[in-house]
Amino acid sequence: MTPNSPTGAPSFTDLLGIEDLDENLFRGHCHAGAPLRAFGGQVAAQALTSAGRTVEPARRVHSLHGYFLRPGDPRRPIVYQVDRARDGNSYATRRVTALQRGEAIFTMSASFKRPESAGDRQRTMPPVPGPEELPDPYLAWQRDAPEEYELSAIFRALRMRFVPAGAPGLPPELPGVPQQFVWLRTDAGLPADDPLLQVCALTYLSDLTLASTTALHLQPHRVHRVAESRVALASLDHAMWFHRPFRADEWLLFAQRSPSASDGRGLAMGEFYDRDGVLVASAVQETLLRELRPGVPGAPKSP
Repeated sequence: MTPNSPTGAPSFTDLLGIEDLDENLFRGHCHAGAPLRAFGGQVAAQALTSAGRTVEPARRVHSLHGYFLRPGDPRRPIVYQVDRARDGNSYATRRVTALQRGEAIFTMSASFKRPESAGDRQRTMPPVPGPEELPDPYLAWQRDAPEEYELSAIFRALRMRFVPAGAPGLPPELPGVPQQFVWLRTDAGLPADDPLLQVCALTYLSDLTLASTTALHLQPHRVHRVAESRVALASLDHAMWFHRPFRADEWLLFAQRSPSASDGRGLAMGEFYDRDGVLVASAVQETLLRELRPGVPGAPKSP
């Protein structure tokens, strides 16, 4: 079964799987996130997987910075070229270019380091309701748009629970700063002895709702929306920092907010917390954000 097969759900291992072509050269396939556009979170996750394949296991990913240059075609394979930019005593840096038809569609810089002992502090997680107390949004999606839901088999490889506005424990929303809180995890378990896979899985998950946060002043997330989209929305760049060990196959709270929208762009920031309230990762994304005029198709062109 291919990753975008409508007949069943792929595993997360399948979604992040890449083929070794040569030294520093890999190939993968990505499903669509929008019609005829490869899902950016999967492209970023496969790029990070490629980078990690060239780094000794003792070094763990601590950050990534990526730019989406062109929409990827989900009908074609993606080739990932890795540049081993630096291998220092503690840190290693890799640059990855994702290519289709000889053109770069995505670039990433990723940094890896050896773990070390140091002081520890973090922001406190808001005491929001847990995922077991919240409804499954996919049930409503299946009811309201069954054909679209059946074609999106990929979403059955993950779980998601939205914390509703007004829920106890939610911090007050600041003026001009829309926010959303979402519990996320992979549906099936991931190997506990593969920290790179855990990090790459979270990279994929981080792109599911962060872009929509920039448009919350105009419309809700897709799983809460019956009407057609009112905006053209596409990721421009994506950055993540991984602070502490975690498992992406266990529930993580993604606390997101958007402090700015202007000039056809939106900015969103988010933090991931595990069930014990440990801050495990942070993410920042800028999106192309344009309100659509009536009759204008929703899929944006390459920015």
